Amino acid sequence: MATKGQASPTPLIEALVSAWSIPELRRRLLFVFAMFGVYVLALHIPVPSINHAKLAALFQANSSGILGMVDMFSGGALKQGTILAMGIVPYINASIIMQLMTFALPNLQELAKEGESGRRQIAKYTRWLTIGLAILQSFGTSALLRSAHILDGGFGVTIQFMILLIAGTCFAMWLGEQITQYGIGNGISLIIFCSIMVRLPQQMVSLGTEVQQQVVHLWQVLLLFVAFICTVIAVVYVTLGQRRIPIQHVKKIVGNRMTQGGTSYLPFRVASAGVIPIIFATSIQLLPVTFASFLPVSNIWHARLQGIADAMSPGRDPFSLMGLVKGLAYALIIIFFTYFYTAVTINVEEVTDNLKKYGSYIPGIRPGKATLEYLDRVMTRITLAGAIFLALIALLSYWIPALTGTAGAFSLIGGTSLLIVVGVALDTMQAIEAQLLMRNYEGFIK
Repeated sequence: MATKGQASPTPLIEALVSAWSIPELRRRLLFVFAMFGVYVLALHIPVPSINHAKLAALFQANSSGILGMVDMFSGGALKQGTILAMGIVPYINASIIMQLMTFALPNLQELAKEGESGRRQIAKYTRWLTIGLAILQSFGTSALLRSAHILDGGFGVTIQFMILLIAGTCFAMWLGEQITQYGIGNGISLIIFCSIMVRLPQQMVSLGTEVQQQVVHLWQVLLLFVAFICTVIAVVYVTLGQRRIPIQHVKKIVGNRMTQGGTSYLPFRVASAGVIPIIFATSIQLLPVTFASFLPVSNIWHARLQGIADAMSPGRDPFSLMGLVKGLAYALIIIFFTYFYTAVTINVEEVTDNLKKYGSYIPGIRPGKATLEYLDRVMTRITLAGAIFLALIALLSYWIPALTGTAGAFSLIGGTSLLIVVGVALDTMQAIEAQLLMRNYEGFIK
C-alpha cells in the first residue's frame, strides 16, 4: 500500500486481494464466475436433428466468413450445434442499431435524456429488436444447414430448431443482464468475453498438436507469442489513450452562492469508436454470404454470392498483390465507418454549445465558431489515428496466421476478438477500482 501523502496506485494483485476481502465485492465476483459456469454448461446442450459430422465438415471447409465470426461470439456453440449457436450476436446488432437510432431520431434522443426510466425503455426496445433479429438469423441459419443437408427433417424440425436458437439467444441476454445487476461490470460484454476466452484452451491444444506433428515449428510459435504480447500492449495503450483539452471555468453566481472557477479537461479518446467499425466492415464483407445462406447450394446465385464474398476477403493469400489490394479496401472501409460512428456518437457542436452555456472556454480559443472549428479539427486528427490503428489490428488477424502458419489454431491475434477481450478486461478492472475507491481503497489503474 502507498504511504500517506503518496499518489502511487495500489499494485494490481494487492487491489484484487482487497476487493476479495470485502464481502459485497466477493459476492459479486463469485456471482460473475457462477454465471460463467452456467453459460459454459449451456454451450454444451445439443440441438436435436443435427448431423454433427457434416457440420464439422462444413466448418473445416469454410471456417472463415460469417460462420467463423458467429462461432467466435458463440463460444464455439455453432460449430458444435448447441442451443447457444447464435450466441449474443443478435443482441450486439440490436444494440448497435438502437445506438445509431438514438442519435438519429429526436424521440429516442428525448427518451435517452429522461434518465433511468428512459434507459429502461430503450433497453426494452433493444430486447424486442434482438428477438426480431434472432428470428431472421435463426431462419437464415436453418436454411444454410438444410441446404448443406446438416439439418434433417421437415417443417416442424425447422421450427423447433429456430425456437431453440432464439431461446438460447434470449437466455444469453438474460444472463448478461443478471451479471450487470448482481455482478461487476457490463454483463453482455462479459458474456462475449467468456465466449471468446472459453475457446482458448482448445486453441492451445490444437496449436500444441500441430507442433507435435511438425506442421508448425517452434520459431513460428515464438513469433506468434511475440505478436500476441505486442498487440495486447498496443491495444491497451491506444484504448486508454486520450487527448485532454484544457477547459477554463469562470466564476459565476448561482442563487446566493458564487461557484469557484478552475481548470478541468475535456477528454477525447483516440479509439472512441471501439470495435464497432470492425464489426460494420465485417458485416459489409459478409453480406453476400448472408444472402447466399438463404439459397440452396444448387442455386447459381449461391455460387456467385460466394465468389463475391471471396473477392472481398483479404484472407486468401494476404501478401499477394490482390490480397494487399483487398486488405487496403478493407482498411478503407474500417476508416470510413470509424469516422461515421464517431460523428454519430460525438456531437462536437453540442459540446461547443454546452461550454458556452456554462461559461467555460478553451484557453487561447474564442468561444463559439472558433471553438467549434478547433474541436472539430482535434477530433478529426485523433479519429484518423484511431481509425488507422483499428484497420491495422483488423488486418493482423489475416497477416499473423499467414506469417506464422497457424491459421485456425490460434485466432486471438488481431481483429475483433482481441479488441473485445482487452477492452472488456480494462472496463471490468475500472469497475472494480470504482468499487474500491468507494470504500477508501486506492485504485490500481492510473
